[in-house]
Parts: sequence; structure tokens; C-alpha cells
Amino acid sequence: MPDFKKAKQAFDRDGFVVLRSFLGDDGTTDLIDNVDRYINKVVPTVPPENAFYEDTSDLSTLKQLPHMHLHDPYFNRMLNKSPFRELAEMLLDGEVVPKNAQYLCKPPQTGQATPPHQDGYYFMIEPVEGLTMWIGMDHADEENGCLRYVKGSHRLGLRPHSRTQTLGFSQGITDFGTEGDLTNEKAYTASPGDVLAHHALAIHRADSNRSIDRPRRAIGLVYLSSCAKERTEELSEYRRKLADDLTSKGRI
Repeated sequence: MPDFKKAKQAFDRDGFVVLRSFLGDDGTTDLIDNVDRYINKVVPTVPPENAFYEDTSDLSTLKQLPHMHLHDPYFNRMLNKSPFRELAEMLLDGEVVPKNAQYLCKPPQTGQATPPHQDGYYFMIEPVEGLTMWIGMDHADEENGCLRYVKGSHRLGLRPHSRTQTLGFSQGITDFGTEGDLTNEKAYTASPGDVLAHHALAIHRADSNRSIDRPRRAIGLVYLSSCAKERTEELSEYRRKLADDLTSKGRI
């Protein structure tokens, strides 16, 4: 287990923390096996809005599987009763509300760039207190789309966002590229079993997967602080419009 005190200091200072080998070899193998099982056995049974494809006629273009915890006990435990939840409570200074366990993939050659964004814009919460954990399943580097964080951006509030055409990341920062963004941004490579945890206000992005045959797979876990309140009507309307749009484009 990591040094929680140092992890908390890094998270508060930078808006994110990188925890190497958090899962260990056995835990990483177990996670990969269960993701493969979920894709092969569970995905055919879930509602269409819980499986995103770059092209629904090509199953190899699977991009995202939101809300896995609603359909499978393994991922329910992972989100709700695990060291991940304990870590979230430590980083957010108290009780958390588990919200989502999802699979994220950038397939080789077809995995698009992730636009610069803040997860808090999607969450629609007040105050914007929450975090996302990114748990690596593959080696991630600059060729296949590792994460890039803007250090300290969590202290500067929400930036303006607008609609994008990137599957799974429908909103992106409209004024990204300021001197502060470029000066403070850095790419963070990852290995299987590493955990990268970032605050809901931390600006991050990822390049496309330019590799020939290396997927960039990960599990994302979302936790909100118990003090955060969702703007439920706005959130429901946003999700409805997004589902309609993805359906019309044949991506779910």
C-alpha cells in the first residue's frame, strides 16, 4: 500500500497523485480476467446505453462501459467495498458517495484523443468535490495515449466547456492552451496495476492511440464527496440528450 500521507500531500498540491503498483501482480491479473469476463459474458445483456463503440458494427472498437457496478458483483465490490473507496475517503477528507465503475479503452489506431476537460463539469455538483481513479490495465505511454495533467489546475475553478464529437467525452474546455496550461502540463506514463487519482477540477487530456497493436485499457472509478449535491434535473436532461445523440449516430 502507498504512503497515504504523501499521497494526500501530492493530491492537495497538484490535483492528482500517481500510485505505482497499487494493485500488485495478482490483483492486476484478477482485474484483467474479470474485465474480459464482463466483456464476453455481461456486455451482451446490458442496456445499449451502457456500452459505447466507435462503430457498433465492429465489436473491436469497444470504447467505454459505464456503470459496470450495476450489472456485476465484482465491480460493485470494487467500487463500494475496497481499498479504492478507502483511498477516496482519505483524499477527499471524509465520507464519499461511490458513483461509477467504468471501462475505458483507446483501441490501437482508432482510439481518438481525449479533449482537455474537467470531470467536475460532467458531474454537475455543488461544491465541485469529487475524484476519479484511473486504474491501468496496459502499459500507457505517449504513443498509445497516456494521461496528461495540468498541475495545480484544481485550484482555479471550472473552465468553460462546450460540445465535442469525442465518444465518451462529450464536453471539452474551450479556451485550453493558455500559458499556464502549457507550462504546467505533463504526460504521465503508467503500467498495469498503477492508479492515477485526480480531483474533479484537475484539467487532463490524452492523445490518440497511434500504436499499431497496443490497446490502452483502464478502469475508472468515480467518487463524490458526501457534501456535494447533484443538480439532478440538469444531469438527467444532459444524459437523455447524450443518449439520443449517440443512438442517432449508431454508437450505442
